[in-house]
Amino acid sequence: MLEVLTGSGLAASAGLNAYVPLLLMGLLSRYTDLVELPSGWQWLGNGWVVLILAVLLAVEVVADKVPVVDHVNDVVQTVVRPTAGGLAFGAGAGSETVTVSDPDTFFSSHQWVPVVVGVFIALGVHLLKAAARPVINATTAGVGAPVASTAEDATSVVMSVVALLLPVLVLVFLVGLVLFVPWLFRRRRERRRERAAAREAGFRV
Repeated sequence: MLEVLTGSGLAASAGLNAYVPLLLMGLLSRYTDLVELPSGWQWLGNGWVVLILAVLLAVEVVADKVPVVDHVNDVVQTVVRPTAGGLAFGAGAGSETVTVSDPDTFFSSHQWVPVVVGVFIALGVHLLKAAARPVINATTAGVGAPVASTAEDATSVVMSVVALLLPVLVLVFLVGLVLFVPWLFRRRRERRRERAAAREAGFRV
């Protein structure tokens, strides 16, 4: 169960920011004893991989905070984030951490299963993020983009740390996500009604 929560938390984190969970796992594996990556995923702790992930993270952090550019970035990340989510779930679910001391043969007979699960979790979170951003930009005239992006980055970092060190709390995030979905769809309906009313008022004038 803890392995599933760890993998799910990391994959969800990748749905917000593709590079945060992978970079965090690489750093913790390389410089601490908190995470021991399984043999097939130890490349994440390679110095060059860590450096590349850090550079990509810096680019993502900047691009996601600029209105219009953030939309283009979300389109590009539609492939990157699910892929990162699959990698994060696969690596995280099989890692030894302070809470998961014996991952045993978790999905050992079907190594592709956790990767596929991670892809779908990250894709779902990414699609929610991409759907929410236009609403935020429209209602705040673009001012909300850097605020929302910073909150998403912070959530991604916290979720990755929690998934590795205290995976039970991942359930809190999942509950929050379930509550967020109805709000998002309700807000999008309101925005459509407002645009329709504005167009109708324009025609009358």
